[in-house]
Amino acid sequence: MLEFLHIRNLALIEDASLDFTTGMNVLTGETGAGKSFILKALSFLLGDKLKADIVRRDAERAIVEALFQTSDGELILRRELIAATGRSRIFINDTLHSQEILKELRPKLITYTSQHAQQQLLQPAFQSKLVEKYFPDPTLLTKRDEIIDELKGVDQKIQDLLERQKNLLDKRELLEMQQAEIEKVAPEEGEEERLEEIRSQARNQEVIIKTYDAALKLLYSREPAGIFESLDDLERHLTTISELDESFADFVNGLADFRALLDALASRLQDPPELEDGQDLNRIEERLYALAQLKRKLHKTIPQICALKQEIEDNLSFLDSCALDLKNLHKEEEVLKEKLAQVIAQIIPLRHEAAENFTHKLEEQLKDLAFSDRVRVIPEYLPLPVWKEIKDERIRFLWAPNPGQTPQPLDHIASGGELSRFLLALTSLEIKEGSTTYIFDEVDAGVGGLTLGKLAEKLADLAKKHQIILITHWPQLASQAKRHFQIQKIVTEDSTSTICHALNEEERKAELARMAGGGELGAVFLKSLD
Repeated sequence: MLEFLHIRNLALIEDASLDFTTGMNVLTGETGAGKSFILKALSFLLGDKLKADIVRRDAERAIVEALFQTSDGELILRRELIAATGRSRIFINDTLHSQEILKELRPKLITYTSQHAQQQLLQPAFQSKLVEKYFPDPTLLTKRDEIIDELKGVDQKIQDLLERQKNLLDKRELLEMQQAEIEKVAPEEGEEERLEEIRSQARNQEVIIKTYDAALKLLYSREPAGIFESLDDLERHLTTISELDESFADFVNGLADFRALLDALASRLQDPPELEDGQDLNRIEERLYALAQLKRKLHKTIPQICALKQEIEDNLSFLDSCALDLKNLHKEEEVLKEKLAQVIAQIIPLRHEAAENFTHKLEEQLKDLAFSDRVRVIPEYLPLPVWKEIKDERIRFLWAPNPGQTPQPLDHIASGGELSRFLLALTSLEIKEGSTTYIFDEVDAGVGGLTLGKLAEKLADLAKKHQIILITHWPQLASQAKRHFQIQKIVTEDSTSTICHALNEEERKAELARMAGGGELGAVFLKSLD
């Protein structure tokens, strides 16, 4: 149940705190006082979005926080709406969380019944979901939905294949022409760079050979003397000197090392680089020209052309195999359609059984809300296409609130007051076990007279088992409250605020008298409560 709600800087609410109790909690006040903002704040706390402009003027943020008592203990929720960005932050027991967790928490904490739910009630899709809650084997419904999802997936694959096939068929001639051009030249990855390197080497070959020859002449020439001949002369002289002066011995040894280095150099110069075996400069030029022409035709680099070649092969291969792929997918679709038809054949009789059970219970609840003892709610089964020629059913409620009336759809004959009671009857059927709080926002709309008494009795009966928060304009309902809050709008010179006030016994009587019309009417109503 909801124990405490605190709202700060939200719309007209500057700072409001509400301590709720078990049983019936009622919020009353004049139209426009701000009652709906209390529920809007609670809905925001539990996941609804609000725009930044709902933050009170001059405030940095709006804050809504609440304390719930659950079967697992206390649960504290807080959510902040930042005025500058419109973003919000959610805290659960003082720990920051994402909004996704609120989707799981919300149905466990509150059930919200409002005039919006009345409009939902008129929709056959919503009516079908109500009956499905009474379905004896929910796994069949899940299986049906899973098969439909599989069919959608297969159909999407078929559509994707057909779309790709159409696009490629339109381009097939171009693809085959490009493929022929590429196959004629047959480029290889990295081939262009390798050939350019060989060509560069070939063009420099003559210069390289001449330079090698010149270097060898310096080593071996006789006129003028080459380096080796000069070394021989130098070595003879140094050897003679070293025999007379031992300090020259190191120079003789060093000269021998230098001669060894020159020998290695001479050996290297005698083996100039050559073109790769089998390479011919003219053929290389022709090959590079063919690659350049292919690049110009396709407006791509050689790496891009190699990638295009693979892409073309894949696309043409796809066109060749597409018919078989489509055939297999259509077979898969037929198998799934057969499964779907079988599941729906199981669902339909069970749905009829659930609908009869549901409408019978609903009729009993309606009788407690001042409808005729002979009120009828009849399920009408409408065909619902779920996949091509396969049809399931959806339910539309026909009803006859009074004897002798021809059953008609709710949206054709139900008044606002009748829908309000219908909705309350549904809520009574769906009361869950546990600590869920039930919120009724003007569920009494369109109801008056003696029927209000029946409505009050039903709400009071629900309040014996569950916490209820009720917004109402009727004193007959407000008088059932265990705790009564008055919502007022206070206007000053430059500010308007909504305040929430828990009423004591005397204040509560005054509010009930005001709601009953004040004066003698109010006094008569209060006397009726004694």
